[in-house]
Amino acid sequence: MITKRLVTVQCVLLAGFGSIFLLPQTSKTSPAGIAMTLPSVVGTWFGDDAVVTEKERAILAKDTQFVRKDYKSPEGDQIFVSIVLSGDDMTTSIHRPERCLPAQGWQVRASAKRAIQLPDGKSFDVTRLQNAQTLETPDKRQIEVTNLNYYWFVGYDEMTASHLTRTGIDIRDRILHGQSQRWAYVTVAANVTQGIWRPERSEEQTTEMLEKFMQELAPRLQKPDGSQLF
Repeated sequence: MITKRLVTVQCVLLAGFGSIFLLPQTSKTSPAGIAMTLPSVVGTWFGDDAVVTEKERAILAKDTQFVRKDYKSPEGDQIFVSIVLSGDDMTTSIHRPERCLPAQGWQVRASAKRAIQLPDGKSFDVTRLQNAQTLETPDKRQIEVTNLNYYWFVGYDEMTASHLTRTGIDIRDRILHGQSQRWAYVTVAANVTQGIWRPERSEEQTTEMLEKFMQELAPRLQKPDGSQLF
């Protein structure tokens, strides 16, 4: 009985996901919902432009846009921030990090939804990933590095922390409105430095640091018309 139910569930899922390829194709794409800029200063953090690798450019569609910075605090902490904006073909422009992080050597160990509270009382949802990777030091020691990665998606007039919700919105828009969303994918990430390098931060301290940074960053993000995103 259990096997029969599992087979039924698999068939329903395959039919559901397979139907995506039967959706009407459209050349109409919604405008971007976020400006492709990052502030140079966020609170006490100063940001420098970060490199987009040739491998990333080769994998993603040519009309994909990027903006990213490495932010540093006066104490020497580092936070990486990236916005990737899809081109006309969203399926070849962006994807959830759980898909690309393993290709970069990271093992995704845990995933959870979090709500980031803003100073004005508003909040927004993000997905928090805990990742791990074994690296070799210059003196040939093997160390395990933990990385905390927060992300969410920004559409024309909607935001979500869920890849499945984003896919559902795309299906709805194609069927009801004859257009596809031009999604942006925002990432905020940092390594847990305890026992590795200074300043040493535990996972709990790194979590607090990242979420406080997002509270300061979010009100600085803008829509293409210059208005605030939040």
